Amino acid sequence: MISHELDYHIHGDDMQVVAITLDPKETVIAEAGGMNWMEDGISFSSRTGDGSKPEQGFFGKIMDVGKRVLTGESIFMTHFTNDSNQRREVSFAAPYPGKIVPLDLKQLGGEIFCQKDAFLCAALGTEVSIAFTKKFGTGFFGGEGFILQKLKGDGLAFLHAGGTIVKKELNGDKLRVDTGCIVGFGPGIEYDIERAGNLRSMVFGGEGMFLATLQGKGTVYLQSLPFSRLADRVLMHAPKHGGSSKGEGSVLGSLGRILDGDNS
Repeated sequence: MISHELDYHIHGDDMQVVAITLDPKETVIAEAGGMNWMEDGISFSSRTGDGSKPEQGFFGKIMDVGKRVLTGESIFMTHFTNDSNQRREVSFAAPYPGKIVPLDLKQLGGEIFCQKDAFLCAALGTEVSIAFTKKFGTGFFGGEGFILQKLKGDGLAFLHAGGTIVKKELNGDKLRVDTGCIVGFGPGIEYDIERAGNLRSMVFGGEGMFLATLQGKGTVYLQSLPFSRLADRVLMHAPKHGGSSKGEGSVLGSLGRILDGDNS
């Protein structure tokens, strides 16, 4: 299915919103709960598929639902269609601080593999499915598990990721990456896992026991702040026992908590 052609504008810097302008009868698909605002004339419906295979039968739809359950996403995708006779706008935002990456799938060889929570929205006609990592070690130690999302089509798709996004072009060389910092990569890239140096480096290096390796010819997208890293840091400094937290770096320790009124 040929994808619908989308016009878009990305607002903001660290908490970005992508506003997509739809021509009459054009449709954009998105993960449930990603919409921010939409203009009058746009209708939306929740469906179990991405709409890339309109002739798909009942069992095909059941398979799609099963795949989305494996990725941890909602079993439904939302389709936003411009039912008016004028151009209308609908917008989507990432659920945490970071960047939105617009991708022209045609220029990327028709498909891209990405971490399972990176997909935000795409033109109708884009196939959103899953791909299993080929090696047991990659899935077991890769940080993102065995399952990646696979986007296939010839139109625009939008990913979101944490912090700053870096695009790199590999030409047969090898790149070692923290397992959580991968956003996505093209079909010409091989994804694997290797040990992070010797035993001392693995235990005391602070970079984890394993690193992801990306090798081949194609495009790679990396993120500086994976959501898991952000969540770990927030939990580390969260107040204990429901009390107020002392300032980060404070030398007062428990005395600071007493002065704050926390005597626990």
